[in-house]
Amino acid sequence: MADEPPIVVGVSGASGAPIAVRVLDALAEARVPVALVLSDGAVAVLRAECDLDPAALAPRAAHVYSDHDLTAPIASGSRPTRGMVIVPCSSHTAAKVALGLADTLLTRAAHVHLKERRRLVVVPRETPLPTTLLRHLTTLSELGAVVLDAAPPYYLHPRTVDDQTAYLAGKVLEQLGVPHHLYRGWKEGTS
Repeated sequence: MADEPPIVVGVSGASGAPIAVRVLDALAEARVPVALVLSDGAVAVLRAECDLDPAALAPRAAHVYSDHDLTAPIASGSRPTRGMVIVPCSSHTAAKVALGLADTLLTRAAHVHLKERRRLVVVPRETPLPTTLLRHLTTLSELGAVVLDAAPPYYLHPRTVDDQTAYLAGKVLEQLGVPHHLYRGWKEGTS
């Protein structure tokens, strides 16, 4: 596992921190190495939504990098990764990535994934979606990123918020090519 390229997990300051935690837990369970970057805003949201200090996430990652460390290995295209997810992705972060503003490690790593044509998944958590964000998300999609809306799966009849969170984490893992058992798909297991 130590020599295997990591999946980069970037957490920005949008609502939806429980999805990020669930993604990290599932990647740890799947024994996939993670390079973790939290924006300053993510730290506040983790505390508010999950009652978690960022240090609590360290055991779920092979490497934890400061968002201010532009010399980290994931800031370079010469270091392989298995892909990247920004979960949740704030409108601010989406705009910076769409416009090529790579002034933090999180945005620089996303820029690297776009330029190297590696998988980049962004999970926006904003409602309603303002026109400027829609334009930035369209740009990201045109650049090759996957825009994975944090929409609940009503057709699967989730009973709890945790069911919805597990579904969204599972959708992220699917986009990154990581098998999971976080939810059962449409009519899975029925005849």
